[in-house]
Amino acid sequence: MGLSRPARPRVIPICPYRTRPTGTERPFRTPHRHRFALAMSGNHNRSAPHHTERVVGGTTIVELRGEIDILTAPQISARLDILTAGPPRDLVLDLRPVSFIDCAGLSLLCRARNRVLAQHGRLRLVNDSTSFLRILRCAGLAGVFELYSRLPEALFRVPETAVVPAGVG
Repeated sequence: MGLSRPARPRVIPICPYRTRPTGTERPFRTPHRHRFALAMSGNHNRSAPHHTERVVGGTTIVELRGEIDILTAPQISARLDILTAGPPRDLVLDLRPVSFIDCAGLSLLCRARNRVLAQHGRLRLVNDSTSFLRILRCAGLAGVFELYSRLPEALFRVPETAVVPAGVG
């Protein structure tokens, strides 16, 4: 009686390794590994975050630009912590020039909002992107922020209802 070996499960390759075309499972480097290394180094073409601040009629307007992700969120969060540390603040974050935001960015928005509300201030977000609204809905944050599509609306409209504290931050 011959014993047959059970079929080995197929290994699903994960970038930057692939299995050899012969079917062996020994990995080898693919030509695109250099692109991966470039993306992980500091020499890539990411949009560096930066911001401008101005005060209009007692309201601080912060315009954020670039990408807000796990790499850039700490420096943005540090600046927002300084802005929300003092007396009650009236703060508007203009996110229209932001090209990318991830969960770290959403977390810093929630943190800033909670800090402002703890001091009986007001935080408003300006963004006209439908994808940003979709991200907020998926994260369960759609009703948490005061959202406006244009800056003049955010500056001069009176809030209609009280808001509930966000769970993050």
